Amino acid sequence: MGIAPDSFRYELDAASAVATITLDRPERLNALTFEVYRELRATFDALDVEPGVRAILLTGSGRAFCSGGDVEQIIGALLERDARGLLEFTRSTGALIRSMLRCRRPIVGALNGTVAGAGAVIACACDLRVAAESAKIAFLFSKVGLSGADMGASWLLPRIVGLGRAMEILMTGEFVDAAAAARIGLYHAVVPVERCLAEARARAERLAAGPPFALEVTKKMLYREAAMDLEAALEAEVEIQALCMQSPDFREAYQAFREKRAPAFR
Repeated sequence: MGIAPDSFRYELDAASAVATITLDRPERLNALTFEVYRELRATFDALDVEPGVRAILLTGSGRAFCSGGDVEQIIGALLERDARGLLEFTRSTGALIRSMLRCRRPIVGALNGTVAGAGAVIACACDLRVAAESAKIAFLFSKVGLSGADMGASWLLPRIVGLGRAMEILMTGEFVDAAAAARIGLYHAVVPVERCLAEARARAERLAAGPPFALEVTKKMLYREAAMDLEAALEAEVEIQALCMQSPDFREAYQAFREKRAPAFR
């Protein structure tokens, strides 16, 4: 039956092997609902093994990427839940980030506008982030009486921008404009809004054309080694590199070099 979410748009370009997820509630700045959370997690789980997909592009429609949880449909509803119900929800939000980080396909975020709250953490869970000049970003949790340590933010953000910057961003909850976000490494590129999707798609297509097993292993090792000491990391890398050297892609890269052509990774 394939991937067919109801709460956002999904399409696969078979030629480039890039799957595109578009958050599609522009009238609500693509605010998240319980259904969006559920379907996003299910979609990333499915894309981990979906045939014909080699990279994923995540973006939003309208003038925002994602403004976080919908005030009426999520936040208002959470005020009526007991402790067990609240924990059920927070576990589901963390599960989405886990699914993104564990997905073997590279994920490129096209941050077409405002990035806030849970949307900021989702952006951090993308492997690359291309942002529009209008894409200011804020982790708003502390502004509403919640911990900045939400959905893995306090694990992800220091690894992207460093502990000092992460401390300031998560404790103040203030917006960081796109230019500043690029300076501190939170965004990989900032472009005019009309070029944002095309630039992100170009990066996704370049990744999709690359050696899929090598990219999968690179992503996996970056996260695994965060919890290792140097000796363990070195041992893990020598073992996984020896495995990669048995991959047909390694031989194809060599043959392409000898034949003075572009490699055709499979």
